[in-house]
Amino acid sequence: MLTRRSLLKLGSIAAASAALPNQARSLESADYSIDIAAYTLEIAPKHSIKTIAYNQQVPGPLLRLREGKSVTIDVTNHTSNEEIVHWHGLFLPPEVDGAMEEGTPMIAAGGKASYTYTPSPAGFRWYHTHTFAGTDLKKAQYTGQHGFLMIDPRDSPGHYDQEFFLALHDWDGEMTGSGDGSMNPEYKFSTVNGRVLGFGDPLRVKQGQRVLLHILNSSPTEQHWLALAGHQFRVIALDGNSVPSPQSVPMLRLAPAERVCALVEMNNPGIWILGEVRKHIQAAGSGIVVEYAGSTAKPAWQQPENLIWDYGQFASTTSAPSDPGNIIDIPLVFESRFAGHGAPDHWMINGKSWPETGAAPLTHGQRYRLQFKNPSSDDHPVHLHRHSFQLRSLPKDRNIRGILKDVVLVEAKTEVHVEFTADNPGVTLFHCHQQNHMDEGFMMLFHYA
Repeated sequence: MLTRRSLLKLGSIAAASAALPNQARSLESADYSIDIAAYTLEIAPKHSIKTIAYNQQVPGPLLRLREGKSVTIDVTNHTSNEEIVHWHGLFLPPEVDGAMEEGTPMIAAGGKASYTYTPSPAGFRWYHTHTFAGTDLKKAQYTGQHGFLMIDPRDSPGHYDQEFFLALHDWDGEMTGSGDGSMNPEYKFSTVNGRVLGFGDPLRVKQGQRVLLHILNSSPTEQHWLALAGHQFRVIALDGNSVPSPQSVPMLRLAPAERVCALVEMNNPGIWILGEVRKHIQAAGSGIVVEYAGSTAKPAWQQPENLIWDYGQFASTTSAPSDPGNIIDIPLVFESRFAGHGAPDHWMINGKSWPETGAAPLTHGQRYRLQFKNPSSDDHPVHLHRHSFQLRSLPKDRNIRGILKDVVLVEAKTEVHVEFTADNPGVTLFHCHQQNHMDEGFMMLFHYA
């Protein structure tokens, strides 16, 4: 069967190592080591999921790197399939970015690779597998292959008393059809850091603390809405990039691959639930307990009435300058073609599916406006590798600036414009970060002239 992976199948590197450490460890030859291997994850009492994980844990180990300081990370693949690790949100050369479409070699079954790079930019990034799943919902991003990647700035970060890293994920999916004929997964379980609500350790805090939450949506396909009962989030960064206008909000929305950094003032003692706003998703396990020292009450939840989120509220409040006039527009229209009768659906960019997709070559130093046009009935969290882009036009905000991201959700029947400067030469992948959409052709490459 011809797949997007077989079209660009590349060689692999070296032979396997045997050790399976429980956390990232320093070596003489590498700063960190990651092992990809089968793992049984206990998400709830008497319920475990057989999956693939990094270093026998879900999420994988937190990799805390220093901006501008070179690092070497050894990755060993103990599985029976080819693998690869993508360093999401970093400005890396294509050969180490972690996408075979760009030219990063796959790691053969039993093989090993070493990634050496200088991490940039600073901020909350992540690392994850970047392989093909198709109809096998036990592979690729459906597994536990995701971990936190924090690039600490050269200067000291802002003040906080504690920080927590939280990964949202969905498990045990089954493909189901919708009214328009498309197929999307539905999941039995939803977790925070690999555990359902009420199972595992709570976030332990003290009254008066300023807590910094780094939240990642590592779900293969699902958006998540989060609220912390009795508290507000002060959003200070999106996708690891500081926002021009930090705002206090009652809830967060994270599309697949998005990250939010938010400060929470611990000023309401008790035991609370930080959880999914939608009742059926929280019932599937999506939440974690936040426990103040000395509190003994049962975990409390306060159900919001509405889903509220708007990228534009974090934009710069100063008047935007007029466009300089040398921006080149690149329209990208997202449409579907449903094959039916059990055949895979096809997602298209400008009428073509991967690997037929493409655009005119980029000129180094040129500013581009990507016009994401989504007439389809599905939302699409789209991701541009090796670059950040600035949000410029949203459905409710026609002229905004200052918000830098690497993933943006283009909702059904809407249009979003972003701008970026072609300042990182090399093959650059653009795709929907919903695993099944990517597998069904929603990808393209940008080339530099």
